[in-house]
Amino acid sequence: MAAAEVLQDSRAIITGGAGDIGLATAMAFAAEGARVALFDIDAGRGAAGVQAIQEAGGSASFHRVDMTEAAAVEAAVRAAAETMGGLNILVNVVGGSGRRWGDGPTAACTVEGWDKTLALNLTSVFLSCKYAIPLLLDNDSSAIVNVSSVLGLVGGDEDFATHAYAASKGGIISLTRSIATYYAAQNLRANVIAPGLIATQMSQRAQESEKIQARLGQLQPLGGGFGQPDDVAQAALYLASERAKFVTGVVLAVDGGWTAR
Repeated sequence: MAAAEVLQDSRAIITGGAGDIGLATAMAFAAEGARVALFDIDAGRGAAGVQAIQEAGGSASFHRVDMTEAAAVEAAVRAAAETMGGLNILVNVVGGSGRRWGDGPTAACTVEGWDKTLALNLTSVFLSCKYAIPLLLDNDSSAIVNVSSVLGLVGGDEDFATHAYAASKGGIISLTRSIATYYAAQNLRANVIAPGLIATQMSQRAQESEKIQARLGQLQPLGGGFGQPDDVAQAALYLASERAKFVTGVVLAVDGGWTAR
């Protein structure tokens, strides 16, 4: 007898769903029976992602939304839940580097770099949680999975000196643990994934740096290379599923051993 799909009849919103990790997560969830709604500002990649999921036999929709705009997030959450017939999983992969706005070491970080990086990486997660939680609480059990970073756990040296980014990722951990504690009695679980260096478009700078390449064996000794988007997706799949029904408020590092040192 065939095994039941892990997320059969689940309805999941995945923010940052057009990115490498977000799309890998959406595809993994859809393959396990979930209906997925991809949120992203990149309509082209979002539509392509939905098409790929549907061609593989999954159910998906795309919602173009600026995750830093409260009204847009609220409307998109409501529309996605209506389209899917409810909501019981939220995965926040939304985020990115603030280097283009001047993120860097604290004394050098621009005010614009700070404000925009915090908005992209932390305010976005707050907004999606704020508007999704009332819907998540309509279920017997629900789950939030927020993607942070190893830099939310450890300090970055000269190769990773983006302090607004680190602060935003640390904020995700604190926010998630607060949600986990407050809503546990209502059977809402909230957990964090802290990836290390993953082979994505966002990590292109690191992938092209000979200095960072030479350090990978030290930074991520398990395999000595970059992780893959599906490594993060499979961690999200576990945390979102009933296999993790007694797990909340944890930070799962998917980092090849970076934070174990």
